[in-house]
Amino acid sequence: MADQFGETTRNEPFNITHFLIRFVVGAVVLAITAALTPGFRIAGIWPLILGAIVLALLDYFVAKLLGVDATPFGRGITGFILAAAIIYVTQFFVSGYQVTLWGAIIGALVYGIVDLIIPGKSM
Repeated sequence: MADQFGETTRNEPFNITHFLIRFVVGAVVLAITAALTPGFRIAGIWPLILGAIVLALLDYFVAKLLGVDATPFGRGITGFILAAAIIYVTQFFVSGYQVTLWGAIIGALVYGIVDLIIPGKSM
């Protein structure tokens, strides 16, 4: 079903396969983003996995609480700012995940571009 902005809403039931694909895509996009972004470092596979989980959870809660798509290109400047904030805040939950404020801003841009290239919604 499409909403007033022409985007499809998520009314389908939980699907473990869909969740796992989104998680793997999210982890790959996060790894590429950290590799390409100055001021953004993930020190190993476990911080990457935990970072992808925390990013997904924070995105989910922002979407549920605020009703805003927190992807870099989801809702223009609002989505971009929320994506940068989520990338930045994740470091407080995951040891080995470090990002500066500028790294989070640049990372949100890189994340959005990589997310557009790789199929599947990651955040």
